[in-house]
Amino acid sequence: MRTLFLSLLTAPCLALAQLPSLTLEQLPRPTMPPGERGPVVPAQVERWRQEAKALEYGDGVRRDEVAAAKLYCRAARYGDAEAQYSLGWMLTNARGIQRNDAEAAHLFAAAAEQGMAQAQNMLDAMGGTPLGDPPPCLRPPEADPAPVVQAPKAAPPRMLAALPPPPNAPPAVVTFVNLVAPEYKLSPALVLALMATESNFDPLARSPKNAQGLMQLLPDTALRFKATKLSDPAQNIRAGMAYLRWLLAYYEGDIALALAGYNAGEKAVDRYLGVPPYAETRLYVRKIMAAIGGQRIHPFDAGIVSPSPMLLRLRRG
Repeated sequence: MRTLFLSLLTAPCLALAQLPSLTLEQLPRPTMPPGERGPVVPAQVERWRQEAKALEYGDGVRRDEVAAAKLYCRAARYGDAEAQYSLGWMLTNARGIQRNDAEAAHLFAAAAEQGMAQAQNMLDAMGGTPLGDPPPCLRPPEADPAPVVQAPKAAPPRMLAALPPPPNAPPAVVTFVNLVAPEYKLSPALVLALMATESNFDPLARSPKNAQGLMQLLPDTALRFKATKLSDPAQNIRAGMAYLRWLLAYYEGDIALALAGYNAGEKAVDRYLGVPPYAETRLYVRKIMAAIGGQRIHPFDAGIVSPSPMLLRLRRG
Protein backbone atom coordinates (compact mmCIF):
# COMPACT_ATOMS: atom_id res chain seq x y z
CA MET A 1 0.00 0.00 0.00
CA ARG A 2 2.81 2.37 0.92
CA THR A 3 4.48 1.75 -2.46
CA LEU A 4 1.23 2.49 -4.27
CA PHE A 5 0.81 5.71 -2.30
CA LEU A 6 4.34 6.89 -3.19
CA SER A 7 3.80 6.11 -6.85
CA LEU A 8 0.69 8.26 -6.88
CA LEU A 9 2.64 11.17 -5.36
CA THR A 10 5.53 10.94 -7.79
CA ALA A 11 3.48 10.38 -10.94
CA PRO A 12 2.60 14.06 -11.45
CA CYS A 13 6.27 15.02 -10.96
CA LEU A 14 7.36 12.51 -13.60
CA ALA A 15 4.70 13.81 -15.97
CA LEU A 16 5.85 17.38 -15.46
CA ALA A 17 9.49 16.43 -16.02
CA GLN A 18 8.58 14.93 -19.37
CA LEU A 19 6.73 18.06 -20.62
CA PRO A 20 8.60 19.98 -23.36
CA SER A 21 9.77 23.49 -22.55
CA LEU A 22 7.91 26.44 -24.07
CA THR A 23 9.51 29.83 -24.66
CA LEU A 24 8.42 32.94 -26.50
CA GLU A 25 10.97 32.16 -29.21
CA GLN A 26 9.10 28.92 -29.94
CA LEU A 27 5.96 30.78 -30.94
CA PRO A 28 5.29 30.80 -34.69
CA ARG A 29 6.83 33.48 -36.86
CA PRO A 30 4.44 34.39 -39.71
CA THR A 31 6.05 34.52 -43.12
CA MET A 32 5.73 37.48 -45.45
CA PRO A 33 2.61 37.03 -47.61
CA PRO A 34 3.22 36.86 -51.36
CA GLY A 35 3.01 40.01 -53.44
CA GLU A 36 -0.33 41.13 -54.81
CA ARG A 37 -1.18 40.85 -58.48
CA GLY A 38 -2.81 43.88 -60.02
CA PRO A 39 -3.93 47.11 -58.34
CA VAL A 40 -5.05 47.17 -54.72
CA VAL A 41 -7.90 49.53 -53.83
CA PRO A 42 -8.44 51.07 -50.36
CA ALA A 43 -11.57 48.93 -49.77
CA GLN A 44 -9.44 45.78 -50.13
CA VAL A 45 -6.91 47.09 -47.62
CA GLU A 46 -9.72 47.80 -45.14
CA ARG A 47 -11.10 44.29 -45.63
CA TRP A 48 -7.69 42.77 -44.87
CA ARG A 49 -7.53 44.74 -41.63
CA GLN A 50 -11.07 43.79 -40.60
CA GLU A 51 -10.48 40.11 -41.35
CA ALA A 52 -7.22 40.24 -39.42
CA LYS A 53 -8.95 41.72 -36.38
CA ALA A 54 -11.62 39.02 -36.47
CA LEU A 55 -8.93 36.32 -36.61
CA GLU A 56 -6.87 37.93 -33.85
CA TYR A 57 -9.79 38.02 -31.40
CA GLY A 58 -11.82 35.05 -32.65
CA ASP A 59 -14.74 37.30 -33.54
CA GLY A 60 -17.12 35.04 -35.50
CA VAL A 61 -14.25 32.88 -36.75
CA ARG A 62 -11.76 30.49 -35.24
CA ARG A 63 -8.98 32.44 -33.57
CA ASP A 64 -5.73 32.33 -35.60
CA GLU A 65 -3.04 34.86 -34.65
CA VAL A 66 -0.62 33.82 -37.40
CA ALA A 67 -3.24 34.33 -40.11
CA ALA A 68 -4.19 37.64 -38.48
CA ALA A 69 -0.56 38.79 -38.56
CA LYS A 70 -0.28 37.97 -42.26
CA LEU A 71 -3.39 39.99 -43.09
CA TYR A 72 -2.23 42.91 -40.95
CA CYS A 73 1.06 42.71 -42.85
CA ARG A 74 -0.74 42.98 -46.21
CA ALA A 75 -2.66 46.05 -45.06
CA ALA A 76 0.43 47.61 -43.46
CA ARG A 77 2.30 47.53 -46.77
CA TYR A 78 -0.45 49.66 -48.30
CA GLY A 79 -0.26 52.32 -45.61
CA ASP A 80 -3.07 51.28 -43.24
CA ALA A 81 -2.10 52.89 -39.91
CA GLU A 82 -4.44 50.74 -37.81
CA ALA A 83 -2.99 47.56 -39.29
CA GLN A 84 0.54 48.84 -38.69
CA TYR A 85 -0.30 49.54 -35.06
CA SER A 86 -2.09 46.22 -34.52
CA LEU A 87 0.76 44.17 -35.97
CA GLY A 88 3.27 46.15 -33.92
CA TRP A 89 1.23 45.43 -30.78
CA MET A 90 1.14 41.70 -31.59
CA LEU A 91 4.91 41.68 -32.04
CA THR A 92 5.65 43.51 -28.78
CA ASN A 93 3.28 41.33 -26.77
CA ALA A 94 4.07 37.98 -28.44
CA ARG A 95 0.36 37.61 -29.12
CA GLY A 96 0.45 34.15 -30.65
CA ILE A 97 3.56 35.04 -32.69
CA GLN A 98 7.21 35.58 -31.85
CA ARG A 99 8.12 38.84 -30.18
CA ASN A 100 10.15 41.25 -32.32
CA ASP A 101 10.61 44.72 -30.85
CA ALA A 102 12.77 45.95 -33.74
CA GLU A 103 10.08 45.30 -36.33
CA ALA A 104 7.38 46.59 -33.99
CA ALA A 105 9.21 49.92 -33.59
CA HIS A 106 9.15 50.48 -37.35
CA LEU A 107 5.44 49.65 -37.50
CA PHE A 108 4.65 52.03 -34.64
CA ALA A 109 6.72 54.75 -36.34
CA ALA A 110 4.77 54.34 -39.59
CA ALA A 111 1.45 54.59 -37.76
CA ALA A 112 2.62 57.49 -35.58
CA GLU A 113 3.75 59.50 -38.61
CA GLN A 114 0.19 59.21 -39.90
CA GLY A 115 -1.14 60.79 -36.72
CA MET A 116 -1.95 57.79 -34.50
CA ALA A 117 -1.29 58.93 -30.93
CA GLN A 118 -1.29 55.40 -29.43
CA ALA A 119 1.46 54.40 -31.85
CA GLN A 120 3.55 57.43 -30.85
CA ASN A 121 3.12 56.51 -27.19
CA MET A 122 4.31 52.96 -27.88
CA LEU A 123 7.26 54.25 -29.91
CA ASP A 124 8.26 56.65 -27.13
CA ALA A 125 8.08 53.83 -24.59
CA MET A 126 10.42 51.78 -26.79
CA GLY A 127 13.03 54.51 -26.97
CA GLY A 128 12.09 56.53 -30.05
CA THR A 129 13.52 56.24 -33.56
CA PRO A 130 13.59 52.69 -34.96
CA LEU A 131 16.96 51.22 -35.89
CA GLY A 132 17.91 49.19 -38.94
CA ASP A 133 16.02 48.52 -42.13
CA PRO A 134 12.22 48.49 -42.26
CA PRO A 135 10.65 45.03 -41.96
CA PRO A 136 9.13 43.31 -45.01
CA CYS A 137 5.65 44.42 -43.95
CA LEU A 138 6.65 48.04 -44.58
CA ARG A 139 8.54 47.56 -47.84
CA PRO A 140 6.95 49.13 -50.93
CA PRO A 141 4.53 46.77 -52.72
CA GLU A 142 5.90 44.91 -55.73
CA ALA A 143 3.67 46.93 -58.06
CA ASP A 144 5.57 50.12 -57.16
CA PRO A 145 8.25 51.18 -59.64
CA ALA A 146 11.70 50.65 -58.16
CA PRO A 147 13.67 53.81 -57.34
CA VAL A 148 15.59 55.10 -60.34
CA VAL A 149 19.18 54.35 -59.41
CA GLN A 150 21.22 55.91 -62.17
CA ALA A 151 24.80 55.07 -62.91
CA PRO A 152 27.10 57.95 -61.91
CA LYS A 153 27.89 58.74 -65.57
CA ALA A 154 24.38 58.28 -66.96
CA ALA A 155 23.14 60.74 -69.56
CA PRO A 156 21.51 63.78 -67.93
CA PRO A 157 17.71 63.64 -67.82
CA ARG A 158 15.64 65.97 -69.95
CA MET A 159 13.30 68.64 -68.64
CA LEU A 160 9.62 67.69 -68.60
CA ALA A 161 7.72 68.56 -71.72
CA ALA A 162 5.54 71.65 -71.58
CA LEU A 163 2.05 70.74 -70.39
CA PRO A 164 -1.17 72.75 -70.11
CA PRO A 165 -1.54 74.24 -66.62
CA PRO A 166 -4.16 72.79 -64.27
CA PRO A 167 -7.62 74.11 -65.22
CA ASN A 168 -8.09 76.11 -62.02
CA ALA A 169 -4.59 77.61 -61.90
CA PRO A 170 -4.80 81.42 -61.66
CA PRO A 171 -3.12 83.05 -64.68
CA ALA A 172 -0.94 85.21 -62.40
CA VAL A 173 0.41 82.12 -60.63
CA VAL A 174 1.04 80.33 -63.94
CA THR A 175 2.95 83.35 -65.29
CA PHE A 176 5.03 83.64 -62.10
CA VAL A 177 5.91 79.93 -62.10
CA ASN A 178 6.79 79.95 -65.80
CA LEU A 179 9.16 82.88 -65.24
CA VAL A 180 10.73 81.78 -61.95
CA ALA A 181 10.91 77.97 -62.21
CA PRO A 182 13.89 78.09 -64.62
CA GLU A 183 15.89 79.95 -61.94
CA TYR A 184 15.56 76.79 -59.82
CA LYS A 185 16.09 74.47 -62.81
CA LEU A 186 12.58 73.15 -62.36
CA SER A 187 9.88 72.23 -64.85
CA PRO A 188 6.91 74.62 -64.48
CA ALA A 189 4.59 71.65 -65.11
CA LEU A 190 5.97 69.82 -62.05
CA VAL A 191 5.71 72.88 -59.82
CA LEU A 192 2.12 73.61 -60.88
CA ALA A 193 1.05 69.97 -60.46
CA LEU A 194 2.54 69.93 -56.96
CA MET A 195 0.87 73.23 -56.07
CA ALA A 196 -2.51 72.02 -57.35
CA THR A 197 -2.28 68.95 -55.12
CA GLU A 198 -0.91 70.78 -52.10
CA SER A 199 -3.21 73.81 -51.87
CA ASN A 200 -5.51 73.82 -54.91
CA PHE A 201 -4.00 77.29 -55.54
CA ASP A 202 -5.37 78.74 -52.29
CA PRO A 203 -2.73 81.18 -50.92
CA LEU A 204 -4.40 81.07 -47.48
CA ALA A 205 -4.56 77.28 -47.23
CA ARG A 206 -3.43 75.84 -43.89
CA SER A 207 -3.24 72.14 -43.07
CA PRO A 208 -3.92 70.49 -39.69
CA LYS A 209 -0.12 70.16 -39.37
CA ASN A 210 0.29 73.92 -39.97
CA ALA A 211 1.61 73.69 -43.51
CA GLN A 212 0.80 77.01 -45.13
CA GLY A 213 0.23 78.77 -48.42
CA LEU A 214 0.35 77.78 -52.06
CA MET A 215 3.21 75.32 -51.59
CA GLN A 216 2.02 74.16 -48.13
CA LEU A 217 5.27 74.71 -46.30
CA LEU A 218 5.80 74.04 -42.62
CA PRO A 219 7.35 77.04 -40.81
CA ASP A 220 10.62 75.16 -40.14
CA THR A 221 10.93 74.17 -43.80
CA ALA A 222 10.16 77.73 -44.88
CA LEU A 223 12.95 79.12 -42.70
CA ARG A 224 15.30 76.43 -44.00
CA PHE A 225 14.77 77.86 -47.48
CA LYS A 226 14.80 81.55 -46.57
CA ALA A 227 11.08 82.33 -46.43
CA THR A 228 10.07 84.53 -43.51
CA LYS A 229 6.50 85.35 -44.53
CA LEU A 230 4.53 82.33 -45.71
CA SER A 231 1.48 84.45 -46.47
CA ASP A 232 3.48 86.21 -49.22
CA PRO A 233 2.72 84.13 -52.36
CA ALA A 234 6.04 84.95 -54.02
CA GLN A 235 8.08 83.95 -50.95
CA ASN A 236 5.99 80.84 -50.49
CA ILE A 237 6.44 79.67 -54.08
CA ARG A 238 10.16 80.43 -54.11
CA ALA A 239 10.77 78.53 -50.86
CA GLY A 240 8.73 75.58 -52.14
CA MET A 241 10.75 75.57 -55.36
CA ALA A 242 14.00 75.68 -53.40
CA TYR A 243 12.90 72.68 -51.33
CA LEU A 244 11.80 70.74 -54.41
CA ARG A 245 15.12 71.52 -56.12
CA TRP A 246 16.96 70.25 -53.01
CA LEU A 247 14.92 67.04 -52.94
CA LEU A 248 15.52 66.36 -56.63
CA ALA A 249 19.25 66.75 -56.05
CA TYR A 250 19.13 64.55 -52.94
CA TYR A 251 17.34 61.80 -54.88
CA GLU A 252 19.30 62.38 -58.10
CA GLY A 253 16.29 63.38 -60.17
CA ASP A 254 13.88 60.61 -59.06
CA ILE A 255 10.59 62.53 -59.16
CA ALA A 256 8.58 59.99 -57.13
CA LEU A 257 11.10 60.01 -54.28
CA ALA A 258 11.33 63.81 -54.34
CA LEU A 259 7.55 64.13 -54.16
CA ALA A 260 7.37 61.58 -51.35
CA GLY A 261 10.01 63.59 -49.50
CA TYR A 262 8.03 66.81 -50.00
CA ASN A 263 4.94 65.19 -48.51
CA ALA A 264 6.37 62.92 -45.78
CA GLY A 265 9.91 64.23 -45.28
CA GLU A 266 13.14 62.88 -46.67
CA LYS A 267 13.90 60.97 -43.46
CA ALA A 268 10.81 58.83 -43.96
CA VAL A 269 11.75 58.12 -47.59
CA ASP A 270 15.26 57.09 -46.55
CA ARG A 271 13.94 54.91 -43.72
CA TYR A 272 11.54 52.98 -45.94
CA LEU A 273 13.86 52.73 -48.96
CA GLY A 274 11.28 54.33 -51.22
CA VAL A 275 7.85 55.94 -51.05
CA PRO A 276 6.78 55.47 -47.40
CA PRO A 277 3.84 53.16 -46.64
CA TYR A 278 1.49 56.02 -45.78
CA ALA A 279 -1.80 56.01 -47.66
CA GLU A 280 -1.78 59.82 -47.95
CA THR A 281 1.75 59.95 -49.35
CA ARG A 282 1.19 57.13 -51.81
CA LEU A 283 -1.95 58.80 -53.20
CA TYR A 284 -0.16 62.16 -53.33
CA VAL A 285 2.72 60.77 -55.39
CA ARG A 286 0.43 58.90 -57.78
CA LYS A 287 -1.74 61.98 -58.36
CA ILE A 288 1.16 64.30 -59.24
CA MET A 289 2.95 61.69 -61.33
CA ALA A 290 -0.23 61.21 -63.36
CA ALA A 291 -0.57 64.98 -63.83
CA ILE A 292 2.92 65.21 -65.38
CA GLY A 293 2.39 62.26 -67.69
CA GLY A 294 4.27 59.67 -65.64
CA GLN A 295 7.77 61.00 -66.30
CA ARG A 296 10.08 59.66 -63.60
CA ILE A 297 13.33 61.58 -64.01
CA HIS A 298 13.99 65.33 -63.76
CA PRO A 299 17.23 67.28 -64.21
CA PHE A 300 18.97 68.08 -60.92
CA ASP A 301 21.83 70.19 -59.62
CA ALA A 302 24.35 67.79 -58.09
CA GLY A 303 26.17 70.69 -56.44
CA ILE A 304 23.33 71.48 -54.04
CA VAL A 305 23.56 68.43 -51.77
CA SER A 306 25.20 65.01 -51.64
CA PRO A 307 22.92 62.18 -52.75
CA SER A 308 20.84 60.25 -50.27
CA PRO A 309 22.75 57.40 -48.60
CA MET A 310 19.77 55.25 -49.54
CA LEU A 311 20.58 55.65 -53.24
CA LEU A 312 24.21 54.76 -52.69
CA ARG A 313 23.14 51.67 -50.82
CA LEU A 314 20.65 50.61 -53.52
CA ARG A 315 23.31 51.15 -56.17
CA ARG A 316 25.62 48.75 -54.36
CA GLY A 317 22.78 46.21 -54.37
